[in-house]
Amino acid sequence: MINISYSSLKRDIRLGVKNLLLHKLRSILTMLGLVFGVGSVIAMLAIGEGASEEALARIRSLGSKNIIITSKKPISEGAMMNNNIRLSVYGLFYNDSVSIQETIPTVSKVVPVKAMEKDARFNNRSAVLRVVGTSADWFSLVNRERLAGRVLNPSDIAYSKSVAVLTEKGARTLLANEGVVGEILRIGGNSYEVIGVIRHEEASDSGMQMPDRDADVYIPITTSRLHYGDIYTQNKAGSRSSELVELHQIIVEVSEEKYVERTAETIQRILDISHKKKNDYDVSVPLSLLRQAEATKRTFSIVLGAIAGISLLVGGIGIMNIMLATVTERTREIGIRRAIGAKRHQIVIQFLIETLVLSIIGGIIGVGLGLLIPYAVTTFAGMPTVVTMWNLILSLGISTATGIIFGLYPAIRAAKLDPIIALRHE
Repeated sequence: MINISYSSLKRDIRLGVKNLLLHKLRSILTMLGLVFGVGSVIAMLAIGEGASEEALARIRSLGSKNIIITSKKPISEGAMMNNNIRLSVYGLFYNDSVSIQETIPTVSKVVPVKAMEKDARFNNRSAVLRVVGTSADWFSLVNRERLAGRVLNPSDIAYSKSVAVLTEKGARTLLANEGVVGEILRIGGNSYEVIGVIRHEEASDSGMQMPDRDADVYIPITTSRLHYGDIYTQNKAGSRSSELVELHQIIVEVSEEKYVERTAETIQRILDISHKKKNDYDVSVPLSLLRQAEATKRTFSIVLGAIAGISLLVGGIGIMNIMLATVTERTREIGIRRAIGAKRHQIVIQFLIETLVLSIIGGIIGVGLGLLIPYAVTTFAGMPTVVTMWNLILSLGISTATGIIFGLYPAIRAAKLDPIIALRHE
């Protein structure tokens, strides 16, 4: 049984450090492989984690219990009214939202969304704003920070009130430095009182269109229908094209997360029947996208870690190479120690201590480098990075394990040297 006392271990550590300091440059060059290996592992995982978390956060903002149905223009739609006017009829209907609410028991809320562009004016300033007509439940389904005033309530919808909630983007576009809440805006020829401001959500590249992507102002959907109807007309090159789209989106909230995917399938079947498989809508499930994104994130992290781990492998090979050279250089010393009674395990411990010192110091410096690179990437490139304590501990642990694994063979080889042959070595 191997018995190691604290005093002998302390002596071995002191001796190991002394031996390394005798060859400072060689020790530093040996550590460099581990320094860059640990640093690259931490940096690559931090950059990958940051990119993944940003995408996941955008998907989570849509709600894990939500289903988003979006109108889309099919390849062939509508009918010619005459030689110069074409009416395209496609997309979701108000009846779709009613049938989903009334026929599917797992649905708790259904929010209709209608989007349009309208000319808006305030005093001597004018701009084209993206107006979204929706219900009061929209603001509880899609999380947006309220910056001032209030949001739409059921009374605004029931009485078709001429009130508007601006995004911060819309407020900056039209009101500039003016007071916001209580102001009267002219939107599409109608007057609206501004009752609140919410934070604007930037466009997402998550593969799903945000319900309020690029939105500037929200009004009650009943008011939207009363003031602007459902037909949007556009004049181009001497001809007039019109589109009849009742709803651009329907957001469905499911009572429990476990029913989301089953409910999405039911909605798909209901709409296929009512739309006669016209293919003029898409059903998107944030929960499914979230699961796919999380699986992709795990795969991405494994791939990045494996690529960066090659640097650690190279560093380990460097340690083994140097330690084998050290064994050759110190063959006579090993023979003398064995001759005066040193056990084989003491020789093994002596060499392992040296490799551990190299790997631990290299790992600590690598952790510092790994923290510096993500900071620089975030500061100068504007990319989000996430450094977790788990990644730091894992990288340092791998560095230490690399030192032990790659230092074990040279240590055992040194311990197995024949004392007589070692003493004859020149």
